[in-house]
Amino acid sequence: MTRIRHADTVLETVQSNSAAATSRLAASWRRSAVKHGLDPTHSAAPERMDAGSLRQRREALDPFLLVAMPRMDQLFGLVGQSGCSVLLTDSEGVVLDQRCSDADAGTFQSWGLWSGAVWSEEAEGTNGIGTCLAENRQVVIHRDEHFLSRNTGMSCMDAPIYGPDGSIVAALDVSSARADQTEAFTRLIAAMVAQTARAIEADHFRASFPKARIVVPAGERPDEAMLLAVDDDDLVIGATRAARRVYGLGATGAIRPCPASDVLGRMDGRSGFERAERAAVIRALARADGNVSAAARGLGVGRATLYRRMKRLGIGENDL
Repeated sequence: MTRIRHADTVLETVQSNSAAATSRLAASWRRSAVKHGLDPTHSAAPERMDAGSLRQRREALDPFLLVAMPRMDQLFGLVGQSGCSVLLTDSEGVVLDQRCSDADAGTFQSWGLWSGAVWSEEAEGTNGIGTCLAENRQVVIHRDEHFLSRNTGMSCMDAPIYGPDGSIVAALDVSSARADQTEAFTRLIAAMVAQTARAIEADHFRASFPKARIVVPAGERPDEAMLLAVDDDDLVIGATRAARRVYGLGATGAIRPCPASDVLGRMDGRSGFERAERAAVIRALARADGNVSAAARGLGVGRATLYRRMKRLGIGENDL
């Protein structure tokens, strides 16, 4: 599709009364034209931050970048020889760092896929980075799905990365310069991008709670980073976005500390005190390698008393 034909298609879709209601892509095109006032024929290179502004943005996210860079290197090792670049942006779509092969560097620089470039939807219309951030979800924007005609030579696969407070902190992007990239290969890369984004999110979460015990709840989905941070008093003091959603801990912001037993306790009819007592008994037995007498001494109760409590709490010696 030529650039003129592409621009005509975009404008026809934007003017449709029903397209935006039935298609996420059309809705993004409409935002680009109506909300942001962009013209699909606009051909100027993307806006680029000056060195000082870029440095400030990087410094603000330095702890995050420290854990993200090794994951970027791993991802680039998988896709870099296939005409792809790996980019990491902040929550406003400013590229903070990128990886690409020397052979492809000229192409990606000419496209503006380089450190300091601004790829928000407001600045560039529908694109992988900007639309991922605008819609708060993983996206694939393939060639002529871009809003601006000058961006239709690239395919972009993106996933958001969430911070410990539940809000978006960055977007991870893989952009391809290959004109012959297949749909199957695009899906494969998109899956790797999502997996890497969740790994970065988990690494950053762990680094943000260095003194806490990190709990991975049972039943965690492989496509989500579902983690809880628990302090020495067994209070939940942090949760990833997925854990916040599952346990009703609030979408964003600081978490009000709450007992881990209340968050993780099964709905088995026991009171909070019973669940806490059961957990204390099981911990004591585990420390004593299942020896009831030693566990009783550790709890400061008699052996017979501990046996009665075990029976009441439904704990059998074979359960350990």
